[in-house]
Amino acid sequence: MREIATGITKDTTLCISLSGRPGNTGTRFHNYLYDVLGLDFVYKSFTTSDITQAIAGVRGLRIRGCAVSMPWKHDVLALVDEVDASAAAIDAVNTIVNTDGHLVAYNTDYQAVAHLLTSRGVPHQGTVAVLGSGGMAKATVAALRDLHYLDVVVVARNEHTGRELASKYGAGWRPELGDLHPATVVNCTPVGMAGGADSEALPVSVNVLEDAWVVFDMVPMPAETPLVVEARRRGLTVITGAEVMSLQALEQFVLYTGVRPDPGLVEAATAFSRA
Repeated sequence: MREIATGITKDTTLCISLSGRPGNTGTRFHNYLYDVLGLDFVYKSFTTSDITQAIAGVRGLRIRGCAVSMPWKHDVLALVDEVDASAAAIDAVNTIVNTDGHLVAYNTDYQAVAHLLTSRGVPHQGTVAVLGSGGMAKATVAALRDLHYLDVVVVARNEHTGRELASKYGAGWRPELGDLHPATVVNCTPVGMAGGADSEALPVSVNVLEDAWVVFDMVPMPAETPLVVEARRRGLTVITGAEVMSLQALEQFVLYTGVRPDPGLVEAATAFSRA
C-alpha cells in the first residue's frame, strides 16, 4: 500500500480527531479506507488545550469531519449549529460534520450500540444489566430505552452518577448485582481492558453467567476479553467492544465521505487499525 501522504494536494479533504489522549486506531482505520477506495481525503489525530478555538478552526478551515473524544463530548454541543437525534439522545457528541461551515453533531457510539442490539437480536425478555455509569453506559441505556427494553438496571458503585443515569432514562439502579441474574449483561466498565489493572479480571461472577443469554462487552481492546472468552465458552450470544469500535468508525466514515464500504473492506480496515 502506498504512503498515505504521497498524494496530498491543496484539494485534499482533511478529517481529524480531537482527544485528550490521541491514538492511532482511528487514523489507521480512516486512512486505510481512503487509500484503498482512492478518496482524496486524509485523517489526522490532534489534542488541544482550547476546545472552543479548535472547533472554530474546524469551521474556519473547512475541515470536513471531526471525531470528538473525552473530555469534550458534552462541551462541543454548545459549539455546533445543529444536533442530530443520536447526539441529542445522550447529550454527548463523538462526531462533527462540517458542510460549508455548518457544523452538525452526531453520536455514532449510540448508533453503533443501537444497531448491534437490533441486528444481533438481543431479546427484550428478562433483565438487562448495564455495568458502569460513564459515557458508553449512557449511550447503551439511551439506546435500550429508545428500543423499548423495559427492564434495564444500571449497576454502578457511584451512587450519584448511577442514580442520575438510571433516572434520566427510566432504568433502575443498584450499587452491585447482588442476587440479580440478568438475561443480558452489558459491561461498560474498564474491567478486562488491555493494559489496565483489571485486564485479567471478570466484571461479574461466573455464577451470573449461568442464567444469562447475552454478553455485550464494550471494552474495545482486546476483542477477546476474559468476559468474552468465558461467555463464548458457555455458548452465550456475544457482542464485543471491537465490533462497536469498528461500527462507530464506519458510520463516521460514511458521514464524512458519503461512501459506505463493503463489509469485507471494513473488516480489513479494522484489522489494520488494530495491528
